[in-house]
Amino acid sequence: MTEKPAGAGGLLPADAEPFAFGRDADIYSIDDDWVLRRYRNGHPVRDEADFMRHVARHGYPVPAVRDVDGADMVLQRLDGPTLGDAAIAGDLSATEIGLIHADLHRRLQAIPAPSGTPGRVVVHGDLHPLNVMATADGPVVIDWRNAEEGAPEFDVAMTAIIFAQVALDPTYKNLTDLLRDALATYLANSIDPGPGLPDALERRGNNRTLTPAELALLPAQEALIRSHL
Repeated sequence: MTEKPAGAGGLLPADAEPFAFGRDADIYSIDDDWVLRRYRNGHPVRDEADFMRHVARHGYPVPAVRDVDGADMVLQRLDGPTLGDAAIAGDLSATEIGLIHADLHRRLQAIPAPSGTPGRVVVHGDLHPLNVMATADGPVVIDWRNAEEGAPEFDVAMTAIIFAQVALDPTYKNLTDLLRDALATYLANSIDPGPGLPDALERRGNNRTLTPAELALLPAQEALIRSHL
């Protein structure tokens, strides 16, 4: 069999097919314990892996990182649905979704930034129900591409924006009530995102993976969030 380097931690067959897909990355199976995630555009993963390892050392629920190489990262295989899939299946209520996300952010905000800069924490930047896996050991946060050092209010605001998008997008009309209620619970149990909201809205507006229709919802998303503050 002809094989090619998969980067980071082993080989994949030249004809390997991903078993899962994101907006900008594909997931390949290595074995029962590990998967390889590869960015399609070659985006380097070194910084992302460093943030994941940093929060893991502080006991935060994140997949173990085995190796990295360029756009490839070998990660611990997780079993279980995303929180989004669990909610769609009726296994999680809106209140549970909101409380889980609030708790995950509280725990993340307690971790000092790698640089030690006062007032800065590790910011995930994309913490929402499709980036949290419901495993037998509890919720585990995935997809740390947007991780950076920053203000905790920014991270809470970004999650609120994503909740509000789904709550307002007619494409997800079957989830509208669920996400509205989850957003209300999340904000009621989180720090005030108001100071971070302008920067988060600007960052979201510059997200190249969003469609024009999704970008057009941003003013309504801001209004919905502020109605709960």
